[in-house]
Amino acid sequence: MAQKVQFVETVLRDANQSLIATRLPYDKFEPMLETIDKAGYYAIECWGGATFDVCLRYLNEDPWERLRKIRARVPNTKLQMLLRGQNVLGYSHYPDDFVKLFVQKAVENGMDIIRIFDALNDVNNLKVAMEATVNAGAIASGTISYTTSPVHTHKKYVQMVRELKEMGASTICIKDMAGIMGPQEAYDLVSAIKDAVPELPIDLHTHSTTGLAFMTYLKAVEAGCDIIDTAISPFSGGTSQPATETLAYALRQLGYEVDLNDEATKAMADYFKTVRDGFIADGTLMPKSMATDTQCLNYQIPGGMLSNLLSQLKQVNALDRFDEVLIETPKVRKDMGYPPLVTPTSQMVGVQAVRNVLDGKRYKSVSKEIKAYCRGEYGRTPAPIDPEIQKQILGGEKPLTGRYADTLAPVVDKARQKLGDLAKSDEDVLSYIAFPNLAEKFLEERKIKEENEGTYTIVACE
Repeated sequence: MAQKVQFVETVLRDANQSLIATRLPYDKFEPMLETIDKAGYYAIECWGGATFDVCLRYLNEDPWERLRKIRARVPNTKLQMLLRGQNVLGYSHYPDDFVKLFVQKAVENGMDIIRIFDALNDVNNLKVAMEATVNAGAIASGTISYTTSPVHTHKKYVQMVRELKEMGASTICIKDMAGIMGPQEAYDLVSAIKDAVPELPIDLHTHSTTGLAFMTYLKAVEAGCDIIDTAISPFSGGTSQPATETLAYALRQLGYEVDLNDEATKAMADYFKTVRDGFIADGTLMPKSMATDTQCLNYQIPGGMLSNLLSQLKQVNALDRFDEVLIETPKVRKDMGYPPLVTPTSQMVGVQAVRNVLDGKRYKSVSKEIKAYCRGEYGRTPAPIDPEIQKQILGGEKPLTGRYADTLAPVVDKARQKLGDLAKSDEDVLSYIAFPNLAEKFLEERKIKEENEGTYTIVACE
């Protein structure tokens, strides 16, 4: 029998997050949901990552209601979300009671697969979310944040995979957020993981940023990769994933079994072309996002991080210092113990590189996040932080030796009491804990709207 390759469609989450900063509102994709459900995907990535934040901050949507609406229109295909381990969907660690309840409610509202990663690949930051996912009856996809450095070896990645299996992972995801994994690296790593845990399906996630993605996927599949993440063609390429239809075509030609419905994917492509063109017209989708940028191969800077660096420099009229910041960024990463550059460590390293260049002296000023990182609040770093720099940043303060979340007091009951009747459900409470200011404003506006609507009574005439 031919080897079967399955697909995760990312247009509802990572593809539009990468290309248009997650500005795809529900009503723009709602007409296509039933077609997407018939396309034969292994899963649809539709929630998590930045979607929660953006729904509240920019789209005036309740992220929980969005999930319920998608579930109602997509009854046959698994729904998948991205969860940042102990950070959940935020940028710092949360107490365990919040992590557990969030996972429980995500599953209750329709989530089937929770892809759980940690920016430092510290498994201590994954345990609670993994256990909560298994207990809720969902698929826990244990995730490696892929990067390269002197300390990131196949041996260490395989050891992490074995630990993820012990935690209850049903699948393993290799998350190449910067698109830096080459075809040989993909073949070798997938082969090593398959040898170690042959019973666990492997899902590879990468980006087209550097132009390697198509080659990388083909070699990964050759090594036994079971699932690949792709984007429907109008939202593919650049900082997004490679095109769904192209890979389906190529893999079939190579003799692999692909169950995608070509009529459905064509209908999706036709529809999302119009959606994409609207975002081009209003300036949301910029040509730079669609281009190939090989600087990631030299500096390991993901596309979104590059954009943030340019934005920071533009705000202070220092775009001419961009090349200096590119050179400084891998130096900061080395100082910080080679963290993978993924949210939130990518932002932290990038901001510090900009500060070092503009200040004219390294670590003259540091962000509160870098201080927390050096204190150990984000977890165990892949390599030790440079001791001299850590001492310069912390002074006489001693770094943590245990798990930071163990020092955090429970937060759910306090949030329930604070919100009172403003919160109609635990989902409202969770939104508030994740993004207090955004959620409180959203809930207050919802209450005013409901009160105003209740002022008018329509009397039916017989």
